[in-house]
Amino acid sequence: MEVINNKRELVASINQCKKEGKSIGLVPTMGALHEGHLSLVKEALKDNDVIFVSIFVNPTQFNNSKDLETYPRTLENDLQLLKEAGCSYVFTPSVEEIYPEPDNRIFDFGYLDTVMEGANRPGHFNGVGQIVSKLLTLIPANKAYFGMKDFQQVAIIKQLVKIIKSDTEIVKCPIIRESDGLAKSSRNALLTIEHRKNAPIIHASLKKASTFVGDKNVKDIEEWVINEINSNQYLEVEYFKIIDEDTLQPVDKFENHNGVVGCITVQAGNVRLIDNITFK
Repeated sequence: MEVINNKRELVASINQCKKEGKSIGLVPTMGALHEGHLSLVKEALKDNDVIFVSIFVNPTQFNNSKDLETYPRTLENDLQLLKEAGCSYVFTPSVEEIYPEPDNRIFDFGYLDTVMEGANRPGHFNGVGQIVSKLLTLIPANKAYFGMKDFQQVAIIKQLVKIIKSDTEIVKCPIIRESDGLAKSSRNALLTIEHRKNAPIIHASLKKASTFVGDKNVKDIEEWVINEINSNQYLEVEYFKIIDEDTLQPVDKFENHNGVVGCITVQAGNVRLIDNITFK
C-alpha cells in the first residue's frame, strides 16, 4: 500500500494505473475509520483493480468550528486498517494541498440541499461539493463508493456528478451497524458512556415505526418517532422527515411514491447522530 500526501505524486500514480489499463475505485473518507468505511473498501475491491482511499477532514463542510476541532483523527490506525483491507493507495493531503487558495465555488443543487441537513447546516453541502469535486477531478475513478447512512449526501453527490460532468459512477452501499443497531459513525467515539448506552433507541424507534405503515398516516408516524426518542433524557430529535427517496421532498401518503425513506438527526449530548430507514 502506498501513502501519498501531495497532488503531484497522486497524479503520477493515477497515470501509471491508467497506462496499465487498471480500473480504479475511490472511497472518500474523513478518517477515523470503522467497519462502515471498510465495507466500502471491500465493495470497491470486488469491482476494481486498484483502490484509492482519501483521508481528509474537509474544513469547508463544517459550519461549526468546534465540530471541526473535535472531529476524531486516527491516521496511524486508519492506515493499518486500510493495509489489512487490501487498499492500494491512500491519499492523505494537508488542507494547504487541497486548498492552496480559497474555494469560492457555489454549487446549485436545486432543492436537494434546502431540506434536512441542508436546512440545519447552512453551507455544509456546498463544502461537500467542493471537496468531492476536487477528489473526482484528481482521482477520475471508474466508481466511487459512499455509505447510505448519509442518505442526503449521496443524493447531493449524484447531482454533483451531473453538474461537473464526471464519468465516475456513484455506488451506494448499505448502512453498517453495531450489534445493538446504532449506525456506525466516526462520531460515535465522542459519545459519553450514557449517551452511547441510549443511542440505539434511535434505530429501534425507526424499526418500530416502519411496522406502522398501513395503520398510521405519515404525520402520525413522524410524531410518534419524535416523541418516542425525545422521551429519553439523553436524546433530542433535531428533525425526523419521511421523504421521497428521489426528490427528498416530504410525502403525504406512502402509496403515492416508489420509494419512501425516513431520515433523522438526533442530538446526543454534544454529538449529532444521523440515521435513516426505508419504509417502502
